[in-house]
Amino acid sequence: MRIQAVIFDWAGTVVDYGCRAPVVVLEEIFAARGVRLHSGESRHGMGLMKRDHIRAILRLPRVSAAWREAAGQMADEAAVEELYARFLPRQMEVIEEYSDVIRGVPELMERLRSAGVRVGSTTGYTRPMIERVLPKAARQGFAPDCVVTPDDVGQGRPYPWMMFENMRRLGVFPPGACLKCGDTVVDMEEGRNAGAVTVGVAASSSEAAVHGAAEARSLLEQAGAGRVVDLAGEIWEILEEL
Repeated sequence: MRIQAVIFDWAGTVVDYGCRAPVVVLEEIFAARGVRLHSGESRHGMGLMKRDHIRAILRLPRVSAAWREAAGQMADEAAVEELYARFLPRQMEVIEEYSDVIRGVPELMERLRSAGVRVGSTTGYTRPMIERVLPKAARQGFAPDCVVTPDDVGQGRPYPWMMFENMRRLGVFPPGACLKCGDTVVDMEEGRNAGAVTVGVAASSSEAAVHGAAEARSLLEQAGAGRVVDLAGEIWEILEEL
């Protein structure tokens, strides 16, 4: 098999169908400051480091105007830091509740292990957040060989550093021997920037929760996905074809 390692995203790809965990908390912390987010707004920037995700939401024109009305001033970096400080503890409280492994993933893991394919992962979550998810995911059938967070490398997506750290730890080279599987535009950008094969996941994605799987598929293709599947568990046939 040409592919030596598959590097997965977490929420919306292998756990948390629809990326609900961050959305619940983001909508809560913005509402506490007098700004009610629409579903598409709370998902804007999904896949980024969570501080960057909050920053991206605040840059949306409607949200920016609503923040100015509620706070009496434009959102600045102090607002980003305030919201991020509120986000962290609440996300830690609810993240495990929303992190069930998505159907098909445990069976895919068994096939990957049998074929000798290494399994890595990247995430927009912090290290403490993903550590809260790992035990439950392992019990339900997803236990990757490698877990890299933005905390580990200094920057998140779309930079390729988490991908490269996976390759280093897994001992896999060249980048084209890796497949990146994720559900967001920045997942596809991360994979492409690292020189990996990219496969998008549409049905369980954050975008599908707002616009439907067909629109999510289109967005992932536009972002450079080589192939798009409905669920991560379906990538086995792609691996066999490569």
